[in-house]
Amino acid sequence: MEPTAGECWVAGADVGGSGIRVALAPGRWPEALAGARTAELAAPARVSAPAGGLDARALLDRLLPALRGLAAGLPDGARIGAVAVGATGMALLGRDLAARLPGPLARATGARHLVLAGDAITAHVGALGTDAGVTVAGGTGLVAIGYRPGAGWRRADGWGQLLGDCGSGGWLGRSGLEAALRAYDGRPGGSPLLLAAAERRYGPVTGLPAALQPRPDRAALLAAFAPDVAAAAEEGCPVAAGLLHRAGEEIAATATAAAGSAGLPAPDLALAGGLFRLTPLRRATLAALATHLPAARLRTPDGPPLLGALRLAATAPDLPWPPHPPLLTVLTATRP
Repeated sequence: MEPTAGECWVAGADVGGSGIRVALAPGRWPEALAGARTAELAAPARVSAPAGGLDARALLDRLLPALRGLAAGLPDGARIGAVAVGATGMALLGRDLAARLPGPLARATGARHLVLAGDAITAHVGALGTDAGVTVAGGTGLVAIGYRPGAGWRRADGWGQLLGDCGSGGWLGRSGLEAALRAYDGRPGGSPLLLAAAERRYGPVTGLPAALQPRPDRAALLAAFAPDVAAAAEEGCPVAAGLLHRAGEEIAATATAAAGSAGLPAPDLALAGGLFRLTPLRRATLAALATHLPAARLRTPDGPPLLGALRLAATAPDLPWPPHPPLLTVLTATRP
């Protein structure tokens, strides 16, 4: 799509536990990512989590060059009207982002409006648009969001690696590594197949504590083992199969909690995120949902959370969804 002079564009960013995805698109409501300029940063968003939350400076150092690169070639007069950033942990650890993103983003893009959202919001908006329903965003972490007009947003889990994200990639990877270490020790519940997989991926398991504990991105490193757990289950490992069953039960319970709190006994339901590309985990989740939330209607997502970020930017400042700080915040930039 050739940009035209005077056209308004919007920018969106999806900041996950293992990477940053950025897009620039014409400012009308996007049905899909087709026609958008996109970039995926291979280096993960390895931002620290001090008392103030996510490190905005580390994020800006990655995000601003990507936005400038995507905006290169826009004709004179074309402008970016709004930027939306969806980030994991925004609801709980987003204070630094809310305080420090608006100024630099406004100066770099000229955008008048900035939308800050949790990854559950961008997942839902990308998957279901303005429709009521429940979206489970599964990747390194896991959170479910329920939305019903008049009732607003209802969130379940998303409490982070230490306290929740049950059934997530990080949860599954950690559980698989625990089974590997049990096999190494000769304790019950161990899996020799997972032990061999762990050593292929990480090296000798005796080095795992020192390799993982100091890393700010340890959740992403743990999640990297989730595909190995899925593969072991496919190879017939009963321990791995049991972990996938537990993960499916946890995910279904989280979706059910979000549906119940939003007053949606028979919701449209979208499973969004890379976690559900693991076929055995998806099967386990659907089997658990058939028991926990049997009236749900499974919907194929319109697109990924990045599409949700673009939709938020395209409708700012008058969103068709209710603002719910800090889960969903709309800011007007002060002109420099």
